[in-house]
Formats: sequence, C-alpha cells, structure tokens
Amino acid sequence: MEFIENFSSAFQGRQDVKGTARPEHEKKFELCLPFPKDRGIFSEKGLIKMNMEKTRKRTDRSLKDLVYVSMFTALIAVCAQICVPTPVPFTLQTLAIFIAGGLLGWKRGGLCLAVYILLGIVGVPVFAEFSGGLRVLFGMTGGYIIGFLFTALIVGFMCEKLGRKLWVLIVSMTLGLAVCYLFGTVWFMVVYTQKVEPIGFVSALGTCVVPYLLFDAAKIGAAAVLVNRLDKIVKF
Repeated sequence: MEFIENFSSAFQGRQDVKGTARPEHEKKFELCLPFPKDRGIFSEKGLIKMNMEKTRKRTDRSLKDLVYVSMFTALIAVCAQICVPTPVPFTLQTLAIFIAGGLLGWKRGGLCLAVYILLGIVGVPVFAEFSGGLRVLFGMTGGYIIGFLFTALIVGFMCEKLGRKLWVLIVSMTLGLAVCYLFGTVWFMVVYTQKVEPIGFVSALGTCVVPYLLFDAAKIGAAAVLVNRLDKIVKF
C-alpha cells in the first residue's frame, strides 16, 4: 500500500508544505523509483554517501600507486649502484626493472622508469656509479637507460594480459631485455662511431651484450621466481 500511495502522490504532482507545486523533474524522477525518494540509496544522503565512497576509493588507490611507484623507483636507483665498472656496467638494475614491471604492470612500471630517467636527466645521481645528467644519457650507454623503459612496458603489458605465470614472466623479461639490448646497442654504435671510430653491429654486440648474457639470464630467473611468489602473497 505504501508503494501505491507514494507512486500515486508522485504521479499527481502533490504539493509541498508551502503549497507550491513540486518541480516537474522531481515528479519524473520519483516515477522511476519503486520507493520514496527520501529513502534508500537514491536519497540525497544516499547519493552523497556513494559519491564519497567512490572518491575515497579513488584517493586510496592513487595514494597506493604513488607509494609503489616511489618505492620501486628508489629500488631501481639503489640497484643501479650495485655494479662492476665496465664499458657497460654490470648492475642489478635490470633485476629491479623486471620486478617493477612484473608486479606493477605496464602503466605503473613504465612510470617508475620514466621518473627514474627524469631524475637522472635533471642531475640526480641515480644512474650507475652515482652518475646523472644529460651527459650520461647522451653517452655511449644512454641507449640502454632509455631501453629500460621499453623493458618495463613489455614485461608489465604481457603480465597484465597473460598473468604472472612463471613461463610468461620468463618470456616477457627475455623479450623486454632483447628490445633494450637492441635499442642500446644501436645507440652505442652511433655514439661510438661519432666519438671514436666506426664499429659494426657484431663487434658492438660482443662488447655490450655477449659478456652480460649469463648474468642477465640469472637475473631473469631470480626475478621471475620472485614476482611469481610475491603475486600470490601481495596484490599490487
């Protein structure tokens, strides 16, 4: 009965306490409701509460993303300093990049690398051997630094689409590293030719890639296992 009374009142355009007719849009809105407008989730308070809840969730998510991006950017910078000085330094940097891309996905993982590169560009010593600035980025090994961004994007994208199964992680990390190698080696060839002497692709690979293959394979294995295990414990 209450439903019928409310529906009838809305349909007839009942007047409020002051005797003025209710606005037409309110009548139409009430006709769409199976219960009074001042009750339930469609009340003014209910709608405000829903909006506040959505805003709170978005804020919490944004804050969580900010924390993760900051944390993994710092991890990449720290791992870059764990290195053995060579023409292309041996570092644990790629290990951190694999983990960031695998756990955070391509958007947040890519953002980590973008922030890391920007910090280095403005002079913060986050690159290997506590270096920074455009001099390093446009140097012989700068292509590998930019290539790290592609690695994070590829790993993150494949993990989001195919899951974080062990084989997916290994394939995505291998593919991401191969793209980084390719981009960095071509960059190395161009800069080396300009500053020293012409160098062929095979010779550049022998200098910049081959000596690091076993070490990088170990990092891929370690990162894949770590991401696979962490994904089952913590939801990033």
